[in-house]
Amino acid sequence: MNLLSRISFGEPWWLLGIVGVAAWLWWRRRRRPPAILFSRVDVLLGGRGGGRWVARVLAGARALAIVALCVAAARPRAGARAEDVHSDGISIVLAVDLSTSMLAEDFQPLNRLEVAKERVKEFIRARSVDQVGIVAFSGEALTQVPLTVDYPVLLAAVDNLQPGQLEDGTAIGTAIATSANRLRDAPGRSRVLVLLTDGVNNRGTIDPRTAASAAAALGIRVYTIGVGSEGTAPVPVGRGVFGLRYENRPVEIDEPLLKYVADVSGGRYFRARDGEALQRIYQQIDQLERAPIRAKRYVRFQELYRWPLAIGLFALMAELLLLAWRGPLP
Repeated sequence: MNLLSRISFGEPWWLLGIVGVAAWLWWRRRRRPPAILFSRVDVLLGGRGGGRWVARVLAGARALAIVALCVAAARPRAGARAEDVHSDGISIVLAVDLSTSMLAEDFQPLNRLEVAKERVKEFIRARSVDQVGIVAFSGEALTQVPLTVDYPVLLAAVDNLQPGQLEDGTAIGTAIATSANRLRDAPGRSRVLVLLTDGVNNRGTIDPRTAASAAAALGIRVYTIGVGSEGTAPVPVGRGVFGLRYENRPVEIDEPLLKYVADVSGGRYFRARDGEALQRIYQQIDQLERAPIRAKRYVRFQELYRWPLAIGLFALMAELLLLAWRGPLP
């Protein structure tokens, strides 16, 4: 579909001005003046006047300026529509751990959460038709963005993810159940949950193993990512005079649980010990099996008024310069 077929106008009544211009040109063409009009005597004396062509150029410049400015005022634009997209894609929910331990600074120069957010945004930017949703969890789970192909909204939501938005802790079972509830009615055969955490399940009333089995029954594959280096890592434990206070604490990731959740659902478990490893993991997940889906894409307006506005201003300037040199239009 070409651009012209997608153009609409925000204030179309301004286009009525074009009808007025057409009427003025028709009237001027049919007019029979009773005498030959000149703005200055030097035209008759062979001065610098250009004759009839000058009057025609002046009339054309004025008409072009009015038409172009009317089109600009009518706000031509393309996009801002909903369209069905049929393509090979997957429905993905990204579940991100927001517990305070995600502030551990073993992924220098940034903490775990900031590095994870950058990798998640890179993963989203690589989408074209995949439906993506975001679930944030710590001691509880909350859907930040339901499944959508509005990627700018998803990127903004990722930027806003911060610890402290939810009760602290790590409720892996609740995160799986909340994500599976979003994916259960998703279109297509390929439904995926990517769960990123750096801790041990210690909150929530839903057992992660039970939640994983339920997700598998719904045809949802769970890919789990354990985030954190080996040994100990500096974790914020409070605020002091000079900002956050850190203590080196053991990196505790329940790898057996995360492996079980992935295996029972047909997914995979990954361990990300640094930012580069996390990037490679998301690149691997990007190669998941594709299946035809049908999604609805929302296209934003692209304003096009600048071109007719520039043309109108140029024509108006040309008329003013020609009038200053030649004299007023008869």
